[in-house]
Amino acid sequence: MITNANETTYMQTDNREDYVAVAAALHQYFDGLYHGDTVQLRKSFHPEAHYATASSGEVLQLDVESYLPVVAGRSSLASLGEPYVYNLEAIQFAGRATASVRMRSAMLGKEFTDFLSLTKVGGEWRIISKVFHYEPQPADSSTRGA
Repeated sequence: MITNANETTYMQTDNREDYVAVAAALHQYFDGLYHGDTVQLRKSFHPEAHYATASSGEVLQLDVESYLPVVAGRSSLASLGEPYVYNLEAIQFAGRATASVRMRSAMLGKEFTDFLSLTKVGGEWRIISKVFHYEPQPADSSTRGA
């Protein structure tokens, strides 16, 4: 609960600019992912970002330098004809430099739920942590989200 009136004003009005900036950063992230553009993806992630999932039953953790070659080593989603669709389900802020995002997408036969933490450093929002879960996409599914 926010009790400081100035914080309440910030959370309701000043955050609009940050909200738009975070949404733009996530668009840049998905665009890089969709096109297999590791230069663009590198700009989306903080240099010390972490990537993690346990969807296979085993924990997989990578740093950015280990994650980018995975993207580079596969066919891009664009070249595979995958739809360009993602859904930002929630963007929440904790102060002026921390954001949390829940995003859904469907690609490569899987439905993904991403939990992304972003930090604002040097005026730029960048992903510091990507933790996600995936499920096999149902054969008759036409639902696509981020």
